[in-house]
Amino acid sequence: MATTTGCARGCLPPARAGGWLPGWTRGTVLALGKDFHRLWLAYAVSIAGTYFALDAFSIIAVRVLHSSAAQVSLLAGAGLAVGSLAALPLGPWVEFRRKRPVLIAMDLVRFAALLTLLPAYLLDLLTFAQLVAVSVIVAAANIAFTSASGAYLKSLAAGPDLLTANGRFETTLWTATAIGPPAGGAAIGFFGPLATVLLDAISYLLSALSLSTIRTRERTPARPAAFRAADLVEGWRYVFRHARLRMLFLNSCLVNGLIMATAPVLAVLLLGELGLPTWQYGLAFGVPCLGGLVGSRLARRLVPRHGRVRLLPIVGAVRTCWVVLLAFVPPGIGGLFWVMAVEFGLIISSAAYSTVLATYRLEETEDGYVSRMLSAWRISNGACTAGLTLLWGVVATWLGTRGALGLAGALMLAAPLLLLGWNRVQNETRAVESVRSTDS
Repeated sequence: MATTTGCARGCLPPARAGGWLPGWTRGTVLALGKDFHRLWLAYAVSIAGTYFALDAFSIIAVRVLHSSAAQVSLLAGAGLAVGSLAALPLGPWVEFRRKRPVLIAMDLVRFAALLTLLPAYLLDLLTFAQLVAVSVIVAAANIAFTSASGAYLKSLAAGPDLLTANGRFETTLWTATAIGPPAGGAAIGFFGPLATVLLDAISYLLSALSLSTIRTRERTPARPAAFRAADLVEGWRYVFRHARLRMLFLNSCLVNGLIMATAPVLAVLLLGELGLPTWQYGLAFGVPCLGGLVGSRLARRLVPRHGRVRLLPIVGAVRTCWVVLLAFVPPGIGGLFWVMAVEFGLIISSAAYSTVLATYRLEETEDGYVSRMLSAWRISNGACTAGLTLLWGVVATWLGTRGALGLAGALMLAAPLLLLGWNRVQNETRAVESVRSTDS
């Protein structure tokens, strides 16, 4: 299933249509236009389905197929790793095509892939191999959708509107994160393990229908004379040619990878060693997700005052200060509030950073490279997350859970070093722009 981090940037979260929109969003949607509203609605519906069915594959593997822990880990890892590999040629393919048909096609691919699980389950023909295959297809389609959606959003919004749009996506993402998993767990308890998968599939169909109503004419990108092997890595080449994008890319791979890698270790500490009840464990991570709403709105207030370039390294540094505190979680009810406070701080800063980063990344990337850049970014983050998650299982065996969390936190505290020279690069860029304007 799709995981975190961000849209126009990834699958799209649920917005509400017409009069259901909250008053503080209605004016923004109208300012951005009806076609942005339709794109946002598509994002809203599909991201709601994604988080509603977040753990569905693992639950099906355990309760229906009676899979082992190793098989469940393989299911999670294979979808991410093989899906990323399969998505490698999709970046160049998406770049030179109109983006809306690609978005609709990827929604329909995900809808069809997930829908195959229902008849297999009803006929008692569902296998572990089918689960893995569907996971791979969905993961590859997620990456292709992400790379197309960023370029398409850039065609619908620009300047301050782009920041506002990314803020709305971030807000919707964290709303889905807070509400989706608990609601999905209840649905599985009442209606069985395939209920959330079916609703997730329907969410992609509804997303495709919403995208099909967009009326803005899209320019067909110029296609190269022939496909070259170098096109497969052009996204990475573009990132590494741009000094500040390169810094942000390396920082993102390290920090996001460590945040995700510590999740299983923290689960062992809280549920196993400290004996936290399951409902408290869910509460510890569900309630802080509301911080994402605060962080995304905070970004939209701070950027006009301080600017994206000045704000990015500051907020990026703030988001690295939290994980190290998880190594000192006390036992009992105090531990629950400790984790909630740390996660709340982490999510607020991460949501603010993601909103600014998504906007800056799109604005700094030339139109002919957006899809390949986003594809490279998503594939690399997925690979780093998979590798660090496996590594941190070994580290926890060696250092213990608190030691592993402390080491991850220490490395995250050092992550801002990857942004050293940020101001120098900024000044060099201004000098070059000044010379160009003088020459013109």
